Amino acid sequence: MASLKIVKHAGAPAADEFELSVAQALIDLESSVPDLKSLRALRITTAKEVELGAGKKAIVIFVPVPSLAGFHQIQARLTRELEKKFSDRHVIFVAQRRILAVPGRRNNGKQPRPRSRTLTAVHDAILDDLVYPTEIVGKRLRQKVDGSKTLKVFLDSKDATSLEYKLDTFSAVYKKLTGKDVIFEFPTTVEY
Repeated sequence: MASLKIVKHAGAPAADEFELSVAQALIDLESSVPDLKSLRALRITTAKEVELGAGKKAIVIFVPVPSLAGFHQIQARLTRELEKKFSDRHVIFVAQRRILAVPGRRNNGKQPRPRSRTLTAVHDAILDDLVYPTEIVGKRLRQKVDGSKTLKVFLDSKDATSLEYKLDTFSAVYKKLTGKDVIFEFPTTVEY
């Protein structure tokens, strides 16, 4: 029953035990919580557990890109319920996106590569997915003398109280998915 909630594309490995437990939790929520009835039509592609350090873990649930909007409608309630079910773990929803290689001499396709399939566009979209209930209001890229780059992301300050405890989770998950260092902050407002 739980395997029906997981949609895999051709060639992907079969669902493991952790993915099936997440799918079963989603099925339980759609039957028990009346606000989450729209979850019945939604599917996931995979789920991963990410180490955050200090013994903490986060659950990253990947969903198909077309159904991301459906998850966004119920994401606040669904995240809250799943964090109750998987205690002491943060839950994050990210769309399963594909990065296409740069066309060259050997792999020049018949069509030009869409902008949404470039590395930069996919990494920016992952950043937006991570912080979904809030919005990104600014980004700064800091390049140090030793060549390392750190991205500073400023989130909307109206959601500071509800997201303050998740900022380290966002950084660790983004580092795991993309390999890039990022720091999430809320901008300080100066009143005169």
